[in-house]
Amino acid sequence: MIYKVVLQKSEEGYSVNCPGLPGCWSQGDTEDEALENIQDAIQEYLAAVDEITQGREVREVEVAA
Repeated sequence: MIYKVVLQKSEEGYSVNCPGLPGCWSQGDTEDEALENIQDAIQEYLAAVDEITQGREVREVEVAA
């Protein structure tokens, strides 16, 4: 899957968030490190969603962007 992320330079390095996944953010000393870290954060976020929705009726819809 491909997710859009917003990367911002800060005094401490770089912060990055995924607007499509509220509350999913990370940071890094470099741009590359921040992007690697957000990949891990997205995977953990999606794993948590899978756990929370386990046993519930879940549907998927396709949306043209």
